[in-house]
Amino acid sequence: MLQKMPVAGPSTSDMVTPVLGQNPLLQQGELPDFAVIKPEHLLPAVEEAIRQAEEGISALSKIEHPTWQNFVLPLRQMLRRLDQVWGVATHLLGVKNSEALRSAYEQAEPKVVQFRLQLAQDPQLFRLWQKLSQSGNLTRAQQRIVESSVREARLAGAELQGEKKQRFNELQQRLAALSTRFSNAVLDATRGYTLLLKDQEEVRGLPPSWRALAAQRAREQGAENASAENGPWLLTLDMPSYLPFMQHAENRALREKLYRAYISRASGDGYSAQWNNWPVIEEILSLRQEVASLLGFRNFAELSLASKMAGKPDAVRALVAELYTVVYPKAKEELAELRDYAASLGHKGELALWDVAFYAERRREKLYGFTQEELRPYFPLPQVLSGLFALAETLFGVTIRKSSHPPPLWHPDVEFFEVYDGGRKIAAFYLDPYARPQEKRAGAWMDVCRQREADSGNLVLPVAYLIANGTPPVGDTPSLLTFDEVETLFHEFGHGLQHMLTEVDEYEAAGIANIEWDAVELPSQFMENWVYEKQVIDNISGHWQNGKKLPPELFAKVRAAKNYMAASQMLRQLYFTMLDLELHENFDGKTPVREIQNRIAQQYTLIPPLPEDAFLCSFTHIFAGGYAAGYYSYKWAEVLSADAFHAFSEAATSGTNGDHKTVWGQIGRHFRKTVLARGGAEHPLEVYRAFRGRDATTEALLVLNGLR
Repeated sequence: MLQKMPVAGPSTSDMVTPVLGQNPLLQQGELPDFAVIKPEHLLPAVEEAIRQAEEGISALSKIEHPTWQNFVLPLRQMLRRLDQVWGVATHLLGVKNSEALRSAYEQAEPKVVQFRLQLAQDPQLFRLWQKLSQSGNLTRAQQRIVESSVREARLAGAELQGEKKQRFNELQQRLAALSTRFSNAVLDATRGYTLLLKDQEEVRGLPPSWRALAAQRAREQGAENASAENGPWLLTLDMPSYLPFMQHAENRALREKLYRAYISRASGDGYSAQWNNWPVIEEILSLRQEVASLLGFRNFAELSLASKMAGKPDAVRALVAELYTVVYPKAKEELAELRDYAASLGHKGELALWDVAFYAERRREKLYGFTQEELRPYFPLPQVLSGLFALAETLFGVTIRKSSHPPPLWHPDVEFFEVYDGGRKIAAFYLDPYARPQEKRAGAWMDVCRQREADSGNLVLPVAYLIANGTPPVGDTPSLLTFDEVETLFHEFGHGLQHMLTEVDEYEAAGIANIEWDAVELPSQFMENWVYEKQVIDNISGHWQNGKKLPPELFAKVRAAKNYMAASQMLRQLYFTMLDLELHENFDGKTPVREIQNRIAQQYTLIPPLPEDAFLCSFTHIFAGGYAAGYYSYKWAEVLSADAFHAFSEAATSGTNGDHKTVWGQIGRHFRKTVLARGGAEHPLEVYRAFRGRDATTEALLVLNGLR
């Protein structure tokens, strides 16, 4: 997942008032000093950064004949400090959440939103952007940046007047606050549920790795003598605890209890009565519709897609329909086979939703002769990272090393790595790999710490945050990743590569900046495919006790199981896509959101959701992230990523001379020079054509998923 958050840029001004001179958010230098940044620094830093920016913008607005040098570059410099301050704040809210930080963030957020609205709507700046777009004295990248800036200003209400403008700004302030409220409620509800298991019957079927983690969590909560063998074991709703429990726990009643708790997070029901996101969702959807109407769009989906590759909701529906015709009947077959298998094991009656993961895992083990737990010891995090970095060197010619002198970090688990091209350092990234449910939100994402820019002989190197919620070390046992967690790490690293290997010198289009949102998942999903290549597996695997690689016969089973239940998984994504689109295209404020969900579910799910299903109350992608009317972006970009990966498969089967490293390297360098290097300086369709020589089709995606 990519976080659509403000990017942080290098500071270019030393104008700090004496009172604020020691504020570490205003004096970040090359990188933030996480050792000294505190919540109380946030509000004064935001206020000072805004004050400085407003002073500079006032002078800029008097320009009559804008150029890149006299308008864009100074404006960029004026906005850096706020980008930097707010970038750190949003980052820490995700990885080191606390009541003090929330309070400071909630005080500062309205000021940031108001300033950015004023900036986007400033009539003089809008006039300058428009003039510059017609000047004809820009490079191709600069022209695209200017055109995007004009469009974004329009979408931010730059052409609104009077009461409409005032109302638009009120809506934006309220939406920002609601988004933060939604995200905090999900975090609180997730960490607010714990279940202490004390009986062996309650944990029957669960693997040793789960028991060890659950016992460690119990000790952290005060059960001093908790052990993997004898318990007690603390069950939570974060993924390293929840998913293995649903897959392996033989206690069906507990699976049901946990499933119901998970789907009711932040819904105001059951254990999460104090956190209720239903009214937040209703208000967000209503306000987004009003925003769209003020800007002249029929609905928020049209507004969202106006700046994306797809362009119109009909294009999304067409893609979904094309995939649905293939996927739905195959998903029905998969479910029928699963039901038959469950019955063969003695299951009575229909499969319930809390049975699916359990029997799917049992059937996977039966069909392919291995368990997920058999794989885990072969994937200690250090070995996975070593192999991942070796792949990056083979494909893209870069070397990655752990820093011997890391900057201050926000948690002891975090590591800092540097990226080299030859002997030249070109980028760096922080890696925060483990789940910390008490302060870190769920999921995995990449975010921007520093953006690349070259100007007047000065080069700012890109720096990324790579965040995951993998299984942490337990006692003397290192972090042993599930195969899904390995794929997730590759995914986020793909986002990081596009950010870090950019060759665009303009700050506003370097890395992931200015890339259409439905193309931005291309590199991340592309990287996932490599975990099924034998040469890669040999590099990323190494048993934590004896260093042995994943045995060839076990890898053959893993690869054979790659597309197990693939249709069901894709149907689930299509369900989320269409629900997101329907909510933002046809929400009328009268039909209950649950009713809309149930209507879409009738077509896109095979087992209907429970009447109390409230997964929307924790759907942060669309209510607290950058994916509103854009969840389809995953599938849209996956079409591109599968087609791109197929270029490597074609070369391998076409008799191309050379070993795999040579062949992969040749195509990988081309991928780097196009998809990874060109950032948002060109339209993603042009970039893709430069790599592949043609447009992508869905065929490679269907083949890659075993659906053709």
